[in-house]
Amino acid sequence: MQARENLRNIAIIAHVDHGKTTLVDKLLQQSGTFREHESVQERAMDSGDLERERGITILAKNTAITYKNYLINIVDTPGHADFGGEVERIMKMVDGVLLVVDAFEGCMPQTKFVLRKALEHQLTPIVVVNKIDRPNARPVEVIDEVLDLFIELGANDDQLEFPVVYASALMGTSSLDPEPEKQDDNMMALYDTIVSHIPSPTENVEEPLQFLVTLLDYNEYLGRIAIGRVNRGTIKQGQPVAVIDRDGKTKQARIEKLFGFQGLKRVEIAEAGAGDIVAIAGIREINIGETIADPQRPEALPVLKIDEPTLQMTFLVNNSPFAGREGKWVTSRKLRERLFKELETDVALRVDETESPDAFVVSGRGELHLGILIENMRREGYELQVSKPEVIVKEIDGMKQEPYERLLIDVPEESMGAVMESLGTRKAEMVNMINNGNGQVRLEFIIPARGLIGYRTSFLTLTRGYGIMNHAFDSYGPLAGASVGGRHQGVLVASENGTSTFYGMLGVEDRGLMFLEPGAEIYEGMIVGEHNRDNDIIVNICKEKQLSNVRSAGKDDTVKLKTPVIFSLEQALEYLNDDEYCEITPKSIRLRKKILVKSERERAEKHRKMSQAGV
Repeated sequence: MQARENLRNIAIIAHVDHGKTTLVDKLLQQSGTFREHESVQERAMDSGDLERERGITILAKNTAITYKNYLINIVDTPGHADFGGEVERIMKMVDGVLLVVDAFEGCMPQTKFVLRKALEHQLTPIVVVNKIDRPNARPVEVIDEVLDLFIELGANDDQLEFPVVYASALMGTSSLDPEPEKQDDNMMALYDTIVSHIPSPTENVEEPLQFLVTLLDYNEYLGRIAIGRVNRGTIKQGQPVAVIDRDGKTKQARIEKLFGFQGLKRVEIAEAGAGDIVAIAGIREINIGETIADPQRPEALPVLKIDEPTLQMTFLVNNSPFAGREGKWVTSRKLRERLFKELETDVALRVDETESPDAFVVSGRGELHLGILIENMRREGYELQVSKPEVIVKEIDGMKQEPYERLLIDVPEESMGAVMESLGTRKAEMVNMINNGNGQVRLEFIIPARGLIGYRTSFLTLTRGYGIMNHAFDSYGPLAGASVGGRHQGVLVASENGTSTFYGMLGVEDRGLMFLEPGAEIYEGMIVGEHNRDNDIIVNICKEKQLSNVRSAGKDDTVKLKTPVIFSLEQALEYLNDDEYCEITPKSIRLRKKILVKSERERAEKHRKMSQAGV
């Protein structure tokens, strides 16, 4: 076996919004990978519509740059812990990681999450302190924080000797010196550190082929494309191979096309050796986590271990009075097909069928994870309903345990008391408080995941929009009690089908906040607003004004309605209560009661109370 000196494989990991994707942009631009007149859009690696709109990376993606005579394969990974399944898989493809940390914010919950994964896989780290040009940047203190984090996560002696590069990805500058004035106006310091510090993969061409499928892509001409790293041996175009699935079953296949990476493009190649990251086309039923091996000596690589889901929701066929009006795909068969198709590429997701053919329990890593799936489905033309998100309770050592999150909050000093009080009612335990003396306080909590459902909206209200909140899964722990978090306000429920009117809404405006504007189509049992009190009330907002000689139509022209609250998808999911659904169509997001008719709701509630009392 010998090292492939001219090859490096690295992943870029960081907390969300610390500049990973922008850093890859600059590495691509300055490496000479693109031709002189070739235009490259910003955040070139974030190719999905949702990624561009939200400014986050959802799916891991890979690229390759040439520096001097080195080929550097780079994989950009998501920063959100909700997409930890993506990060987990990438660690199998690389020999080292660039840990990107914001020069002002320092270590955040997801920094800890992604670094723990890298250290568990014994990868060689390089720390990049990004945004060095930010006002209030504190690079030296941030490096101390990073070192403490390495020690806390049990890094070995070699990993603790990490090199540090100070950079501004936005400006395209880097340096080995923490002083912002001493930045070089290029990325040479980072390129050179990668080449000198990240180990090169070892080549073992004599051994039989092993290739782990880590990512999947799809092309309408080539079908499924499997992306991964050649673990050992060589792989060639036209070569017969064995595919070993996760259960150990083997089937025969052939490599029809083989691609390497150059910049953002795939380039057809004849063969690749151990250490190369390549894409393979021609195997129809290939899935993530499967091994492509030598047909004479098929040996499977270890199955990918992915963290278990912590949150679940029920996805149902839309059965509201407006079902089928806006969506293209509305049947349970189509809903089932789409959910099971998602399982092929999202290994952190679970889909379980229920006794009802119209309902599926979908489990994921968090609200954002499931919210992105729902948003993608509605854009594809699906109509569905979903229930309130619930945490997954496990039995560990004979005890029921629930997931806890590590919550990091940056708030203005004047909001600190209100935030701490609100988190106290949600069973949060404060573990750290840092006052940087600039009017901002950083608070760290351990909180049951249940306590965070629906908290973001009230948090932004308490901090008047100035608070920043980040959280990541910490561990499973004892159940925190019966009532943690949840909504305390009741809702305004429509009493009949019709169209909301200005007059009808004016009559109930003093009862609470409205969720829609005049002229909206509504149905009985639909939630049209939030009640000022903690009970639900029935309202008629379709009421027309009775006109007479005395009362004229224009009398109310000077009266204005308060601005309604229009929910985004995530806000609607967070707002739900146990007896409610969120109806999602390509054009609308509506909240509704599970049981639409008032008398039936009352009967069901009476029956529930009698059951609890053991009657």
